[in-house]
Amino acid sequence: MTEKLVVFAHGRDSGPWGTKITALAQIARSAGWSVMSPDYTGSTDPAVRVAQLLELAPRPSGPLVLAGSSMGGYVSAAACSALQARGLFLMAPALYFAGYTLPEPVHPPRCTVVHGWRDTVIPVEVGIRFAREHRAELVVVDDTHTLAASLDVLRPLFHRFLDTIARPAQDLDHAGP
Repeated sequence: MTEKLVVFAHGRDSGPWGTKITALAQIARSAGWSVMSPDYTGSTDPAVRVAQLLELAPRPSGPLVLAGSSMGGYVSAAACSALQARGLFLMAPALYFAGYTLPEPVHPPRCTVVHGWRDTVIPVEVGIRFAREHRAELVVVDDTHTLAASLDVLRPLFHRFLDTIARPAQDLDHAGP
């Protein structure tokens, strides 16, 4: 059984090993985490994608992190409580739209939201709202929806995020945002 696992969820129009996921998976592996990136390209229905992730039921012996971009951010957030994820890392998450209703509560011990100021697909206000409502760390960068120009920000941010998650659970209460 895997000890520490990151499960990535890609966006509606991308694939399981796009640029961001590949870069962040490399960071996770170098930090001793196993990674999984299911292929959701068979459906553009967010509910179907959530069901697919829940059916996979990843249950590592150690911490589980869900990381998602755009629609994958919604999928990760929607499955977070059911899968008892210790961490949620969202990039330009598709939230608060018709068909994208989150089950409550969505309160992992650690949550980070990254969004681009120039995102014309999912307005930055969506990321800000989720971060505010869930007391999540919020990082807003001068980038578009893909966050492709922000990989140099995402890599160390994700590495720090995983380091925090890997701490014993009692340390998370004092880890800050």
